[in-house]
Amino acid sequence: MKRLPYGISDFKRIKRDDLYYVDKTMYLSLLEDENSYLLMIRPRRFGKSLFLSMVEAYYDVNMKDRFQELFSGLWVGSHPTPLANKFQVMRFDFSKAGGDLDHLEEKFNRYCCSQLDAFIYKYKDFYEDWVVKAVLATNRAEDKLNIITITARTKELSLYLIVDEYDNFTNDVLAHHGKEKFEALTHAEGFYRQFFKLFKDSFERILMFGVSPVTLDDLTSGYNIDWNISNLPDFNSMLGFEEKDVRQMLAYYKENANVRGDIDDIIEDMKPWYDNYCFALKSFGRETVYNCDMVLYYLNPLLKTGEPPENLIDKNIKMDASKLQMLVSLDRGAKREDRISSIENIANRGYVDMRLETSFPAKELLDRNNFLSLMYYYGMLTVGGGDPGLYHMIIPNECVRQQYWRFMINIYEDWCPQPIKPDQDAYREMVYNGVWEPVISNIGKAFLELSSVRDSIGGEHNVQGFFKAWLGVCDYSILCPEMELNYGYSDFVMLPLRNHHPQAKHCYIFEIKYVKQSAPAEEANAKYVEAEAQIKQYATTPRLLKAIHGCTLHGITVLFRGPHMEPPRPILKFEVYG
Repeated sequence: MKRLPYGISDFKRIKRDDLYYVDKTMYLSLLEDENSYLLMIRPRRFGKSLFLSMVEAYYDVNMKDRFQELFSGLWVGSHPTPLANKFQVMRFDFSKAGGDLDHLEEKFNRYCCSQLDAFIYKYKDFYEDWVVKAVLATNRAEDKLNIITITARTKELSLYLIVDEYDNFTNDVLAHHGKEKFEALTHAEGFYRQFFKLFKDSFERILMFGVSPVTLDDLTSGYNIDWNISNLPDFNSMLGFEEKDVRQMLAYYKENANVRGDIDDIIEDMKPWYDNYCFALKSFGRETVYNCDMVLYYLNPLLKTGEPPENLIDKNIKMDASKLQMLVSLDRGAKREDRISSIENIANRGYVDMRLETSFPAKELLDRNNFLSLMYYYGMLTVGGGDPGLYHMIIPNECVRQQYWRFMINIYEDWCPQPIKPDQDAYREMVYNGVWEPVISNIGKAFLELSSVRDSIGGEHNVQGFFKAWLGVCDYSILCPEMELNYGYSDFVMLPLRNHHPQAKHCYIFEIKYVKQSAPAEEANAKYVEAEAQIKQYATTPRLLKAIHGCTLHGITVLFRGPHMEPPRPILKFEVYG
């Protein structure tokens, strides 16, 4: 049985060790039909490094004798392109070139030198000894690169440049050291900018991958030959897994491993959490892709134990919420508040309508559309419709939605002078044993605490957003805001993750109501009557009854009078049997 390549991005190692590989070689032909200098931007954990490793092996002239070994059984093995094994391939991964601020240039130069030394040693049979010695003798990366490219051009040798994480190095500087240090690298005579200038006219083909378009725009006058294929429909599924890929993988392991259950049921479990990324407007409604790292994360315990992971979100994904924190912390004042407000509105509504910017300089990063565009490139939004002038961007899946809610919890904690944190033990009691009062009471106390320092937190919209964030970070259930039930939309439905927490026996419908602090009792009572009717209407929906099979359903109304939460009213509680 082929093992999973979880955490492995070396194509030759995957083939050598006979690991499972999702074939992406059919895109090589499409890439060759495009311009010679290509840029692809995708969020992290979509298989960029593995794809580039495959590209390197395919075009490397030194790999010609291993073509069948590496590509037999793959699409390109039966459909080789004219450029197969025609190049000396130079590769940089700039995520490995970072360092503390005082030694950035030194570490960058040292990393590039090591890569260039490895290149000239690998292809030494194509160069005279004096060229090899000259490259190895100098300790400046710019000089090494110039010697190699000028000599290759003289000898009519074809060079292919691959750059992985082209923006990681400078984005790290932007995140941790601010815009001034970033601009020193990418403007005027900055060493990073100067190195990129050498790429022009030096390579026959260039393929660069990254996460954001920020850096490249700052390098435009130094490197202005790229063709951005990130939003072209032909390449929508080049990175990540299509559903057919996931089904094929599941079918293979169901036949060869300890995978129990129906494939459709496994897909139904995974799809809301990992699928639904779309990167081309013309692809919307036709094809979406899964985050491939999360698929492998899910399959890893499934193959070993026959059971899916207890937690559907890899801890590394949870850390991505820190990127939002970084983006809003680049400065203080009104623009920071605007960014927080934008994120809060997306978290509450699930979408935003915006212009998609394909390139912007760092100094304009904080402009609204640039900031929202960066959230799209980070994978926090994805194409959900619209037109080229105004994209309708949506939160792709539950995995990302939880990142929004965790971000909002962090923001609430920053605002509040007293510690306010969700209690996962209390959530467990709520979902396992039906003890919901401590969770709701804690939310009410936290909201009152926050209201004492944030006048803007009041109002029904913000009350619902606050509840959504707190209930959304529960590890034992999935929160479904505005679920359509019996021709209406419930405020919140909490469904237990029974496949991952079989002891979870309780689910919830919440209706959140709000009246001003000065509202008369009649207005508050009318809200209770309205909520009771809504909950009873929703509770009999066949769709909901199917989803909560075997659980006890609780219907609860929570009324806020200004910032003060009234004692919640349980409307109904009954067990549902299919």
